[in-house]
Amino acid sequence: MLSKRIIPCLDIKAGRVVKGVKFLGLRDAGDPVSVAKAYDAQGADELVFLDITASIEHRKTLVALVEQIASNIFMPFTVGGGISEIEDIRNILNAGAEKVSLNTQAVKFPELISSAAKRFGSQCIVVAIDAKKQGDFWEVFINGGRTPTGIDALIWAEKAARLGAGEILLTSMDYDGTKDGYDLKLTKAITAKVNIPVIASGGAGKLEDFYNVFTQSGADAALAASLFHYGKLSVKQVKEYLNKRGISVRL
Repeated sequence: MLSKRIIPCLDIKAGRVVKGVKFLGLRDAGDPVSVAKAYDAQGADELVFLDITASIEHRKTLVALVEQIASNIFMPFTVGGGISEIEDIRNILNAGAEKVSLNTQAVKFPELISSAAKRFGSQCIVVAIDAKKQGDFWEVFINGGRTPTGIDALIWAEKAARLGAGEILLTSMDYDGTKDGYDLKLTKAITAKVNIPVIASGGAGKLEDFYNVFTQSGADAALAASLFHYGKLSVKQVKEYLNKRGISVRL
């Protein structure tokens, strides 16, 4: 049985770690390199770095910052934000990231997923889906949660997997930053549609939330941000708790 992964997330704006609620009201959470080193020391399985305003500002991800983080940590990390072509992916992987996360550009140009998977391998390609409940379906949003697409998240997840994505990073916009627990219905609906790993994101607020997302939704990994950034829980605490409750984690 594969171990479940605990993944802190660094949302980056103007070179700083930030966190908001439901993608709004961003506040400062520290220096990215210092925060990344702290999570490495705590035993995080991976790290996700999202340059959340790169797409809307029509610019590339901060490659120099990626290099800085890579040279200071020993865990795998994924980088997303402002990736629009194969050359961007190559630059980020060369800067030290193990994976890239595609969202806005993948929705606009789905062929980027298949081209990237063929060039670098599916294991390097994560498709991030920011989804919000709209009536009887979950709608995909792009541009850092600013732009609705009309696309059904379940259909898009299936297509992304078919095109060669190696993993789905699924964020519930309704639960993001609320600390009310993960969106178990959305996560379960997505995991039922794809045969690739799904990272659940949005809503972690207490230890039980991690247990619930692993036992009730089929998620392979759980991502959290504010919970870790502001010291309410450490990665180590979460893993020890899960281990005691019979969830396989890497201690």
